[in-house]
Amino acid sequence: MGIVKSSGISGRQHNLAEQVFSRAAGAPLVPGNDVHLLRDARENYPAWLRAIQQAQRSVLFENYIIEDDDVGRAFADVLAARARDGVQVRVLYDWLGCQGTASRHYWRTLRDAGVEVRCFNPFQFDRPLAWLGRNHRKTLTVDGEVGFVSGLCVSHKWVGDEQKGVAPWRDTGLEIRGPAVADLVRAFAQGWSTVGPPLDEEGCLSARASLTMGDVSLRVVAGVPWSAGLFRVDQLIASLARKRLWLTDAYFVGTATYVQALRAASRDGVDVRLLVPGSSDIPALRPLTQAGYRPLLEAGIRVYEWNGTMLHAKTAVADGTWARVGSSNLNPASWLGNSEIDVAVEDAPFARCMEDMYLQDLEHATEVVLSGRARRMSAAPPLPRAQRGTRGRRGSMSRAAAGAVRLGNTVGAAVTNHRELGRTESKVVFGAGVVPLALAGVALYWPHVVAVPVALVGAWAGIALWSRAVRLRRQESQGTAQQPLPEQEVPPRASVQEPRELPDAQASHAPEAEPRQP
Repeated sequence: MGIVKSSGISGRQHNLAEQVFSRAAGAPLVPGNDVHLLRDARENYPAWLRAIQQAQRSVLFENYIIEDDDVGRAFADVLAARARDGVQVRVLYDWLGCQGTASRHYWRTLRDAGVEVRCFNPFQFDRPLAWLGRNHRKTLTVDGEVGFVSGLCVSHKWVGDEQKGVAPWRDTGLEIRGPAVADLVRAFAQGWSTVGPPLDEEGCLSARASLTMGDVSLRVVAGVPWSAGLFRVDQLIASLARKRLWLTDAYFVGTATYVQALRAASRDGVDVRLLVPGSSDIPALRPLTQAGYRPLLEAGIRVYEWNGTMLHAKTAVADGTWARVGSSNLNPASWLGNSEIDVAVEDAPFARCMEDMYLQDLEHATEVVLSGRARRMSAAPPLPRAQRGTRGRRGSMSRAAAGAVRLGNTVGAAVTNHRELGRTESKVVFGAGVVPLALAGVALYWPHVVAVPVALVGAWAGIALWSRAVRLRRQESQGTAQQPLPEQEVPPRASVQEPRELPDAQASHAPEAEPRQP
Protein backbone atom coordinates (compact mmCIF):
# COMPACT_ATOMS: atom_id res chain seq x y z
CA MET A 1 0.00 0.00 0.00
CA GLY A 2 1.04 3.60 -0.46
CA ILE A 3 1.96 4.50 3.11
CA VAL A 4 3.83 1.24 3.56
CA LYS A 5 5.90 1.90 0.46
CA SER A 6 6.59 5.49 1.51
CA SER A 7 7.86 4.12 4.82
CA GLY A 8 10.65 2.31 3.03
CA ILE A 9 9.13 -1.18 3.26
CA SER A 10 9.46 -3.34 0.17
CA GLY A 11 9.68 -6.95 -0.98
CA ARG A 12 8.60 -9.57 1.53
CA GLN A 13 8.10 -6.92 4.20
CA HIS A 14 5.74 -5.03 1.88
CA ASN A 15 3.69 -8.16 1.25
CA LEU A 16 3.53 -8.86 4.97
CA ALA A 17 2.52 -5.28 5.74
CA GLU A 18 -0.17 -5.46 3.05
CA GLN A 19 -1.50 -8.63 4.66
CA VAL A 20 -1.48 -6.95 8.07
CA PHE A 21 -3.56 -4.04 6.77
CA SER A 22 -6.04 -6.31 5.00
CA ARG A 23 -6.58 -8.40 8.11
CA ALA A 24 -6.67 -5.43 10.48
CA ALA A 25 -9.26 -3.63 8.37
CA GLY A 26 -11.16 -6.77 7.44
CA ALA A 27 -11.13 -5.44 3.89
CA PRO A 28 -8.96 -6.20 0.86
CA LEU A 29 -7.34 -3.61 -1.37
CA VAL A 30 -9.48 -3.19 -4.51
CA PRO A 31 -7.79 -1.61 -7.56
CA GLY A 32 -9.34 -0.12 -10.69
CA ASN A 33 -11.57 2.62 -9.26
CA ASP A 34 -12.31 6.24 -10.07
CA VAL A 35 -12.71 8.43 -6.97
CA HIS A 36 -13.84 12.05 -6.65
CA LEU A 37 -13.68 14.20 -3.53
CA LEU A 38 -16.93 16.02 -2.67
CA ARG A 39 -16.96 18.94 -0.27
CA ASP A 40 -20.00 19.85 1.82
CA ALA A 41 -23.66 19.48 0.86
CA ARG A 42 -23.33 21.78 -2.13
CA GLU A 43 -21.32 19.08 -3.93
CA ASN A 44 -22.60 15.90 -2.26
CA TYR A 45 -26.37 16.38 -2.42
CA PRO A 46 -26.56 17.26 -6.15
CA ALA A 47 -24.33 14.28 -6.99
CA TRP A 48 -26.54 11.95 -4.91
CA LEU A 49 -29.77 13.21 -6.49
CA ARG A 50 -28.32 13.03 -10.00
CA ALA A 51 -27.22 9.43 -9.49
CA ILE A 52 -30.63 8.41 -8.14
CA GLN A 53 -32.38 10.04 -11.08
CA GLN A 54 -30.20 8.02 -13.48
CA ALA A 55 -30.78 4.66 -11.72
CA GLN A 56 -31.88 1.82 -13.99
CA ARG A 57 -31.71 -1.20 -11.71
CA SER A 58 -31.33 -0.50 -8.00
CA VAL A 59 -30.91 2.24 -5.40
CA LEU A 60 -29.54 1.34 -1.97
CA PHE A 61 -29.64 4.24 0.48
CA GLU A 62 -28.79 4.17 4.19
CA ASN A 63 -28.34 7.09 6.54
CA TYR A 64 -28.30 7.82 10.23
CA ILE A 65 -30.52 10.92 10.05
CA ILE A 66 -33.14 11.58 7.39
CA GLU A 67 -35.17 14.67 8.23
CA ASP A 68 -38.63 15.54 6.95
CA ASP A 69 -37.69 19.00 5.72
CA ASP A 70 -37.04 20.58 2.33
CA VAL A 71 -33.90 18.50 1.85
CA GLY A 72 -35.48 15.24 3.01
CA ARG A 73 -38.58 15.76 0.86
CA ALA A 74 -36.43 16.43 -2.20
CA PHE A 75 -34.77 13.05 -1.72
CA ALA A 76 -38.13 11.38 -1.03
CA ASP A 77 -39.55 12.74 -4.29
CA VAL A 78 -36.65 11.39 -6.35
CA LEU A 79 -36.62 8.00 -4.61
CA ALA A 80 -40.38 7.62 -5.02
CA ALA A 81 -40.21 8.56 -8.71
CA ARG A 82 -37.59 5.91 -9.46
CA ALA A 83 -39.57 3.27 -7.54
CA ARG A 84 -42.68 4.07 -9.59
CA ASP A 85 -40.60 3.53 -12.74
CA GLY A 86 -39.76 0.00 -11.64
CA VAL A 87 -36.34 0.56 -10.07
CA GLN A 88 -35.71 -1.44 -6.88
CA VAL A 89 -35.33 1.28 -4.25
CA ARG A 90 -34.40 0.34 -0.68
CA VAL A 91 -33.94 2.75 2.23
CA LEU A 92 -32.44 1.80 5.60
CA TYR A 93 -32.66 4.41 8.36
CA ASP A 94 -31.59 4.32 11.99
CA TRP A 95 -34.36 4.26 14.59
CA LEU A 96 -32.59 6.49 17.12
CA GLY A 97 -31.12 8.87 14.56
CA CYS A 98 -34.52 9.52 13.01
CA GLN A 99 -36.46 9.91 16.25
CA GLY A 100 -38.34 13.18 15.91
CA THR A 101 -36.86 14.02 12.49
CA ALA A 102 -39.15 12.16 10.06
CA SER A 103 -42.83 11.45 10.60
CA ARG A 104 -44.70 8.23 9.90
CA HIS A 105 -46.33 10.02 6.98
CA TYR A 106 -42.87 10.53 5.45
CA TRP A 107 -42.07 6.81 5.50
CA ARG A 108 -45.60 5.84 4.47
CA THR A 109 -45.36 8.08 1.40
CA LEU A 110 -42.18 6.28 0.35
CA ARG A 111 -43.69 2.84 0.93
CA ASP A 112 -46.85 3.75 -1.00
CA ALA A 113 -44.63 4.66 -3.97
CA GLY A 114 -42.99 1.21 -3.91
CA VAL A 115 -39.87 2.02 -1.90
CA GLU A 116 -38.89 -0.75 0.52
CA VAL A 117 -38.11 0.96 3.83
CA ARG A 118 -36.59 -0.68 6.90
CA CYS A 119 -35.76 0.70 10.34
CA PHE A 120 -32.48 -0.37 11.94
CA ASN A 121 -32.55 -1.58 15.54
CA PRO A 122 -35.79 -0.09 16.90
CA PHE A 123 -36.30 -0.13 20.65
CA GLN A 124 -37.37 -3.50 22.05
CA PHE A 125 -38.67 -4.00 25.57
CA ASP A 126 -36.77 -7.25 26.14
CA ARG A 127 -33.49 -5.69 24.89
CA PRO A 128 -33.33 -2.49 26.94
CA LEU A 129 -29.70 -1.69 26.06
CA ALA A 130 -29.64 -2.93 22.46
CA TRP A 131 -30.51 0.57 21.23
CA LEU A 132 -26.99 1.70 22.13
CA GLY A 133 -25.64 0.05 18.96
CA ARG A 134 -26.57 2.25 16.01
CA ASN A 135 -26.21 2.20 12.24
CA HIS A 136 -24.17 5.37 11.79
CA ARG A 137 -23.37 4.73 8.11
CA LYS A 138 -24.08 7.18 5.30
CA THR A 139 -23.95 5.44 1.92
CA LEU A 140 -25.71 5.46 -1.43
CA THR A 141 -25.13 2.97 -4.24
CA VAL A 142 -26.83 2.99 -7.63
CA ASP A 143 -26.88 -0.05 -9.94
CA GLY A 144 -23.67 -1.27 -8.34
CA GLU A 145 -21.85 1.19 -10.64
CA VAL A 146 -21.56 4.34 -8.52
CA GLY A 147 -21.36 4.67 -4.77
CA PHE A 148 -21.13 7.50 -2.26
CA VAL A 149 -19.64 7.42 1.25
CA SER A 150 -19.58 10.44 3.54
CA GLY A 151 -20.32 11.92 6.93
CA LEU A 152 -23.39 13.80 5.66
CA CYS A 153 -26.89 13.09 6.87
CA VAL A 154 -30.02 14.29 5.05
CA SER A 155 -31.03 17.54 6.75
CA HIS A 156 -31.22 21.27 6.20
CA LYS A 157 -28.41 21.72 8.74
CA TRP A 158 -25.91 20.58 6.12
CA VAL A 159 -27.27 23.21 3.70
CA GLY A 160 -27.50 26.14 6.09
CA ASP A 161 -29.70 29.21 5.79
CA GLU A 162 -28.19 32.07 3.82
CA GLN A 163 -31.02 34.48 4.69
CA LYS A 164 -30.44 33.97 8.43
CA GLY A 165 -26.68 34.05 8.07
CA VAL A 166 -26.29 30.40 9.10
CA ALA A 167 -23.47 28.72 7.18
CA PRO A 168 -23.75 25.08 6.06
CA TRP A 169 -22.08 22.38 8.09
CA ARG A 170 -18.58 21.46 6.96
CA ASP A 171 -18.44 17.84 5.77
CA THR A 172 -16.69 15.59 3.25
CA GLY A 173 -17.78 12.76 0.97
CA LEU A 174 -16.59 10.54 -1.88
CA GLU A 175 -18.00 9.46 -5.22
CA ILE A 176 -16.69 6.04 -6.28
CA ARG A 177 -17.00 4.19 -9.59
CA GLY A 178 -15.47 0.79 -10.19
CA PRO A 179 -15.21 -2.69 -8.65
CA ALA A 180 -15.14 -1.37 -5.06
CA VAL A 181 -18.79 -0.30 -5.34
CA ALA A 182 -19.71 -3.98 -5.02
CA ASP A 183 -18.21 -3.86 -1.51
CA LEU A 184 -20.58 -1.00 -0.68
CA VAL A 185 -23.47 -3.17 -1.87
CA ARG A 186 -22.28 -6.02 0.34
CA ALA A 187 -21.99 -3.67 3.33
CA PHE A 188 -25.54 -2.43 2.77
CA ALA A 189 -26.74 -6.03 2.46
CA GLN A 190 -25.22 -6.82 5.87
CA GLY A 191 -27.17 -4.07 7.61
CA TRP A 192 -30.31 -4.80 5.58
CA SER A 193 -30.34 -8.48 6.57
CA THR A 194 -30.26 -7.68 10.29
CA VAL A 195 -33.81 -6.32 10.13
CA GLY A 196 -35.46 -8.60 7.59
CA PRO A 197 -34.99 -11.02 4.70
CA PRO A 198 -31.57 -10.82 3.04
CA LEU A 199 -30.82 -8.74 -0.01
CA ASP A 200 -30.27 -10.23 -3.48
CA GLU A 201 -26.86 -8.64 -4.04
CA GLU A 202 -26.46 -9.88 -7.61
CA GLY A 203 -29.81 -8.40 -8.53
CA CYS A 204 -28.54 -4.97 -7.47
CA LEU A 205 -25.52 -5.05 -9.79
CA SER A 206 -25.52 -4.12 -13.45
CA ALA A 207 -23.32 -5.77 -16.07
CA ARG A 208 -20.90 -2.85 -15.79
CA ALA A 209 -20.45 -3.12 -12.03
CA SER A 210 -17.17 -5.06 -12.16
CA LEU A 211 -15.52 -3.01 -14.91
CA THR A 212 -12.31 -1.09 -14.23
CA MET A 213 -13.10 2.62 -14.16
CA GLY A 214 -9.80 4.14 -13.03
CA ASP A 215 -6.42 3.50 -11.44
CA VAL A 216 -7.19 4.17 -7.75
CA SER A 217 -6.91 1.42 -5.14
CA LEU A 218 -9.01 1.58 -2.01
CA ARG A 219 -10.51 -0.40 0.86
CA VAL A 220 -14.12 -0.30 2.00
CA VAL A 221 -13.91 -0.70 5.77
CA ALA A 222 -17.41 -1.68 6.90
CA GLY A 223 -17.32 -1.79 10.68
CA VAL A 224 -19.81 -3.66 12.83
CA PRO A 225 -20.06 -3.52 16.64
CA TRP A 226 -16.99 -4.82 18.46
CA SER A 227 -15.08 -5.61 15.27
CA ALA A 228 -12.72 -2.60 15.81
CA GLY A 229 -11.41 -2.85 12.25
CA LEU A 230 -11.02 0.87 11.72
CA PHE A 231 -9.49 1.31 15.18
CA ARG A 232 -6.74 -1.15 14.23
CA VAL A 233 -6.20 0.67 10.93
CA ASP A 234 -6.00 4.07 12.67
CA GLN A 235 -3.44 2.64 15.07
CA LEU A 236 -1.35 1.26 12.19
CA ILE A 237 -1.47 4.55 10.28
CA ALA A 238 -0.37 6.47 13.37
CA SER A 239 2.51 4.01 13.76
CA LEU A 240 3.63 4.00 10.10
CA ALA A 241 3.32 7.70 9.20
CA ARG A 242 6.75 9.25 8.71
CA LYS A 243 6.09 12.83 7.57
CA ARG A 244 2.49 13.98 8.04
CA LEU A 245 -0.70 12.78 9.69
CA TRP A 246 -3.53 15.28 9.44
CA LEU A 247 -6.84 14.41 11.11
CA THR A 248 -10.28 16.01 11.06
CA ASP A 249 -12.94 14.81 13.48
CA ALA A 250 -16.32 15.98 14.72
CA TYR A 251 -16.34 14.25 18.14
CA PHE A 252 -12.78 13.40 19.06
CA VAL A 253 -12.41 11.34 22.24
CA GLY A 254 -9.16 9.46 21.78
CA THR A 255 -8.51 6.37 23.85
CA ALA A 256 -5.28 6.16 25.83
CA THR A 257 -3.72 3.79 23.29
CA TYR A 258 -4.60 5.98 20.29
CA VAL A 259 -3.44 9.17 21.99
CA GLN A 260 -0.19 7.43 22.85
CA ALA A 261 0.28 6.43 19.20
CA LEU A 262 -0.25 10.04 18.09
CA ARG A 263 2.14 11.34 20.75
CA ALA A 264 4.82 8.83 19.76
CA ALA A 265 4.48 9.80 16.09
CA SER A 266 4.82 13.50 16.90
CA ARG A 267 7.90 12.91 19.04
CA ASP A 268 9.45 11.00 16.15
CA GLY A 269 9.14 14.10 13.97
CA VAL A 270 5.80 13.43 12.27
CA ASP A 271 3.71 16.55 11.61
CA VAL A 272 0.53 15.49 13.46
CA ARG A 273 -2.43 17.87 13.30
CA LEU A 274 -5.98 17.58 14.61
CA LEU A 275 -8.87 19.77 13.43
CA VAL A 276 -12.00 19.70 15.61
CA PRO A 277 -15.16 21.84 15.98
CA GLY A 278 -14.65 25.19 17.66
CA SER A 279 -18.15 25.49 19.10
CA SER A 280 -20.39 22.92 20.73
CA ASP A 281 -24.17 22.68 20.74
CA ILE A 282 -23.77 21.63 24.41
CA PRO A 283 -21.54 24.32 26.00
CA ALA A 284 -21.22 22.30 29.23
CA LEU A 285 -19.28 19.64 27.33
CA ARG A 286 -16.62 22.04 26.08
CA PRO A 287 -14.38 21.56 29.15
CA LEU A 288 -14.56 17.79 28.63
CA THR A 289 -13.44 18.15 25.03
CA GLN A 290 -10.64 20.57 25.86
CA ALA A 291 -9.40 18.32 28.67
CA GLY A 292 -8.02 16.01 25.99
CA TYR A 293 -5.96 18.72 24.29
CA ARG A 294 -3.09 19.04 26.76
CA PRO A 295 -1.51 15.57 26.28
CA LEU A 296 -1.55 16.20 22.53
CA LEU A 297 -0.16 19.73 22.71
CA GLU A 298 2.61 18.77 25.12
CA ALA A 299 3.79 16.13 22.62
CA GLY A 300 3.98 18.72 19.83
CA ILE A 301 0.69 17.84 18.13
CA ARG A 302 -0.99 20.89 16.61
CA VAL A 303 -4.69 21.23 17.51
CA TYR A 304 -7.04 23.54 15.60
CA GLU A 305 -10.62 24.56 16.29
CA TRP A 306 -12.93 25.24 13.36
CA ASN A 307 -14.37 28.76 13.25
CA GLY A 308 -17.45 27.91 11.19
CA THR A 309 -20.93 26.71 12.09
CA MET A 310 -20.20 23.02 12.67
CA LEU A 311 -17.37 20.77 11.57
CA HIS A 312 -18.86 17.31 10.95
CA ALA A 313 -16.23 15.75 8.66
CA LYS A 314 -14.35 12.57 9.58
CA THR A 315 -11.16 12.40 7.51
CA ALA A 316 -7.48 11.57 7.70
CA VAL A 317 -4.53 11.93 5.32
CA ALA A 318 -1.02 10.58 5.84
CA ASP A 319 2.29 11.15 4.04
CA GLY A 320 0.61 12.31 0.84
CA THR A 321 -0.21 8.72 -0.12
CA TRP A 322 -3.07 7.48 2.09
CA ALA A 323 -6.42 9.06 2.96
CA ARG A 324 -9.63 8.10 4.73
CA VAL A 325 -13.16 9.49 4.41
CA GLY A 326 -16.28 8.09 6.02
CA SER A 327 -18.73 8.08 8.92
CA SER A 328 -16.45 7.04 11.81
CA ASN A 329 -15.44 9.49 14.49
CA LEU A 330 -12.24 9.04 16.47
CA ASN A 331 -13.96 7.81 19.61
CA PRO A 332 -14.93 4.45 21.17
CA ALA A 333 -18.57 4.73 20.08
CA SER A 334 -17.56 4.62 16.40
CA TRP A 335 -14.63 2.26 16.85
CA LEU A 336 -16.56 -0.31 18.89
CA GLY A 337 -20.27 0.41 19.31
CA ASN A 338 -21.74 1.42 15.94
CA SER A 339 -22.02 0.09 12.43
CA GLU A 340 -19.81 2.46 10.43
CA ILE A 341 -18.36 2.64 6.95
CA ASP A 342 -15.18 4.32 5.74
CA VAL A 343 -13.12 4.29 2.58
CA ALA A 344 -9.32 4.17 2.81
CA VAL A 345 -7.87 5.45 -0.47
CA GLU A 346 -4.29 4.60 -1.37
CA ASP A 347 -3.46 7.02 -4.16
CA ALA A 348 -0.94 9.86 -4.14
CA PRO A 349 -2.87 12.37 -6.33
CA PHE A 350 -6.03 11.89 -4.28
CA ALA A 351 -4.10 12.26 -1.01
CA ARG A 352 -2.59 15.52 -2.28
CA CYS A 353 -6.13 16.80 -2.97
CA MET A 354 -7.02 15.89 0.61
CA GLU A 355 -3.98 17.77 1.91
CA ASP A 356 -4.85 20.83 -0.15
CA MET A 357 -8.39 20.76 1.26
CA TYR A 358 -7.01 20.39 4.79
CA LEU A 359 -4.79 23.47 4.40
CA GLN A 360 -7.80 25.41 3.11
CA ASP A 361 -9.75 24.37 6.21
CA LEU A 362 -6.95 25.56 8.49
CA GLU A 363 -7.40 29.04 7.02
CA HIS A 364 -10.79 29.06 8.76
CA ALA A 365 -9.54 27.63 12.06
CA THR A 366 -7.78 28.88 15.18
CA GLU A 367 -4.80 27.02 16.59
CA VAL A 368 -4.86 26.05 20.26
CA VAL A 369 -1.47 26.69 21.87
CA LEU A 370 0.26 26.32 25.23
CA SER A 371 1.62 29.72 26.24
CA GLY A 372 3.02 31.51 29.27
CA ARG A 373 4.65 30.15 32.39
CA ALA A 374 1.48 28.35 33.41
CA ARG A 375 1.31 26.86 29.90
CA ARG A 376 -2.37 27.69 29.68
CA MET A 377 -4.38 26.77 26.61
CA SER A 378 -5.82 29.61 24.56
CA ALA A 379 -8.29 29.38 21.70
CA ALA A 380 -10.95 31.33 19.91
CA PRO A 381 -14.05 32.27 21.95
CA PRO A 382 -17.30 30.42 21.23
CA LEU A 383 -19.27 31.53 18.20
CA PRO A 384 -22.30 33.77 18.74
CA ARG A 385 -25.47 31.75 19.17
CA ALA A 386 -26.90 33.02 15.87
CA GLN A 387 -23.94 31.57 13.94
CA ARG A 388 -24.02 28.09 15.46
CA GLY A 389 -26.85 26.88 13.28
CA THR A 390 -29.99 25.07 14.32
CA ARG A 391 -29.60 22.88 17.36
CA GLY A 392 -29.82 19.26 16.39
CA ARG A 393 -30.89 16.71 18.98
CA ARG A 394 -29.08 13.92 17.16
CA GLY A 395 -25.85 15.94 16.99
CA SER A 396 -26.24 16.80 20.65
CA MET A 397 -26.66 13.13 21.48
CA SER A 398 -23.48 12.22 19.60
CA ARG A 399 -21.53 14.92 21.35
CA ALA A 400 -23.07 13.91 24.68
CA ALA A 401 -21.90 10.34 24.11
CA ALA A 402 -18.40 11.60 23.31
CA GLY A 403 -18.46 13.76 26.43
CA ALA A 404 -19.60 10.83 28.55
CA VAL A 405 -16.65 8.77 27.33
CA ARG A 406 -14.26 11.63 28.12
CA LEU A 407 -15.83 12.03 31.57
CA GLY A 408 -15.49 8.30 32.24
CA ASN A 409 -11.86 8.38 31.12
CA THR A 410 -11.03 11.27 33.44
CA VAL A 411 -12.90 9.92 36.46
CA GLY A 412 -11.42 6.47 35.91
CA ALA A 413 -7.93 7.94 35.87
CA ALA A 414 -8.65 9.83 39.08
CA VAL A 415 -9.87 6.69 40.84
CA THR A 416 -7.34 4.16 39.55
CA ASN A 417 -4.36 6.53 39.03
CA HIS A 418 -3.51 4.75 35.76
CA ARG A 419 -2.39 8.02 34.18
CA GLU A 420 -1.41 11.52 35.28
CA LEU A 421 -4.24 14.03 35.22
CA GLY A 422 -3.75 17.49 33.75
CA ARG A 423 -4.66 20.75 35.46
CA THR A 424 -7.47 21.36 32.98
CA GLU A 425 -9.18 18.21 34.26
CA SER A 426 -9.59 19.54 37.81
CA LYS A 427 -13.04 20.97 37.06
CA VAL A 428 -14.14 17.65 35.57
CA VAL A 429 -12.98 15.70 38.62
CA PHE A 430 -14.58 18.23 40.99
CA GLY A 431 -17.88 18.07 39.12
CA ALA A 432 -17.78 14.28 39.10
CA GLY A 433 -17.32 14.30 42.88
CA VAL A 434 -20.41 16.44 43.37
CA VAL A 435 -22.69 13.86 41.73
CA PRO A 436 -22.16 10.91 44.16
CA LEU A 437 -22.29 13.30 47.12
CA ALA A 438 -25.63 14.64 45.92
CA LEU A 439 -26.97 11.13 45.37
CA ALA A 440 -25.83 10.12 48.85
CA GLY A 441 -27.63 13.10 50.35
CA VAL A 442 -30.84 12.32 48.48
CA ALA A 443 -30.68 8.67 49.55
CA LEU A 444 -30.24 9.64 53.22
CA TYR A 445 -32.99 12.23 53.40
CA TRP A 446 -35.45 10.88 50.80
CA PRO A 447 -34.77 7.13 50.45
CA HIS A 448 -37.96 6.53 48.47
CA VAL A 449 -36.73 8.87 45.73
CA VAL A 450 -33.83 6.47 45.13
CA ALA A 451 -35.57 3.18 45.97
CA VAL A 452 -38.52 3.56 43.60
CA PRO A 453 -36.46 4.15 40.39
CA VAL A 454 -34.07 1.32 41.34
CA ALA A 455 -37.04 -1.01 41.88
CA LEU A 456 -38.59 -0.04 38.54
CA VAL A 457 -35.31 -0.59 36.67
CA GLY A 458 -34.85 -3.95 38.41
CA ALA A 459 -38.38 -5.02 37.51
CA TRP A 460 -37.87 -3.95 33.91
CA ALA A 461 -34.60 -5.89 33.67
CA GLY A 462 -36.16 -9.02 35.15
CA ILE A 463 -39.23 -8.94 32.88
CA ALA A 464 -37.03 -8.23 29.86
CA LEU A 465 -34.84 -11.24 30.59
CA TRP A 466 -37.86 -13.50 31.13
CA SER A 467 -39.44 -12.26 27.92
CA ARG A 468 -36.21 -12.93 26.03
CA ALA A 469 -35.97 -16.42 27.54
CA VAL A 470 -39.54 -17.24 26.46
CA ARG A 471 -38.84 -16.01 22.94
CA LEU A 472 -35.66 -18.07 22.70
CA ARG A 473 -37.49 -21.16 23.98
CA ARG A 474 -40.17 -20.70 21.32
CA GLN A 475 -37.54 -20.25 18.62
CA GLU A 476 -35.76 -23.37 19.80
CA SER A 477 -38.96 -25.41 19.66
CA GLN A 478 -39.71 -24.07 16.17
CA GLY A 479 -36.12 -24.44 14.96
CA THR A 480 -35.94 -20.79 13.88
CA ALA A 481 -33.41 -19.28 16.25
CA GLN A 482 -32.33 -15.86 15.02
CA GLN A 483 -28.84 -14.46 15.10
CA PRO A 484 -28.22 -11.50 17.45
CA LEU A 485 -29.00 -8.26 15.67
CA PRO A 486 -25.77 -6.23 15.75
CA GLU A 487 -23.19 -8.99 15.64
CA GLN A 488 -23.30 -10.01 11.99
CA GLU A 489 -20.12 -9.22 10.13
CA VAL A 490 -19.67 -8.23 6.54
CA PRO A 491 -18.79 -11.47 4.70
CA PRO A 492 -15.45 -11.65 2.94
CA ARG A 493 -15.20 -11.07 -0.80
CA ALA A 494 -15.59 -14.16 -2.92
CA SER A 495 -12.34 -13.44 -4.69
CA VAL A 496 -9.60 -10.97 -3.90
CA GLN A 497 -7.44 -9.46 -6.61
CA GLU A 498 -3.74 -9.29 -6.08
CA PRO A 499 -2.90 -5.89 -4.58
CA ARG A 500 -0.67 -3.66 -6.61
CA GLU A 501 1.91 -1.15 -5.49
CA LEU A 502 1.33 2.54 -5.89
CA PRO A 503 4.01 4.90 -7.14
CA ASP A 504 5.85 6.97 -4.60
CA ALA A 505 4.47 10.42 -3.96
CA GLN A 506 6.71 13.06 -5.50
CA ALA A 507 8.32 15.25 -2.90
CA SER A 508 7.78 18.31 -5.07
CA HIS A 509 4.02 17.92 -4.74
CA ALA A 510 3.92 17.48 -0.96
CA PRO A 511 2.89 20.67 0.82
CA GLU A 512 5.25 21.98 3.43
CA ALA A 513 4.08 22.41 7.01
CA GLU A 514 2.91 25.96 7.52
CA PRO A 515 4.54 28.12 10.19
CA ARG A 516 2.73 28.17 13.49
CA GLN A 517 0.05 30.78 13.89
CA PRO A 518 0.53 33.30 16.69
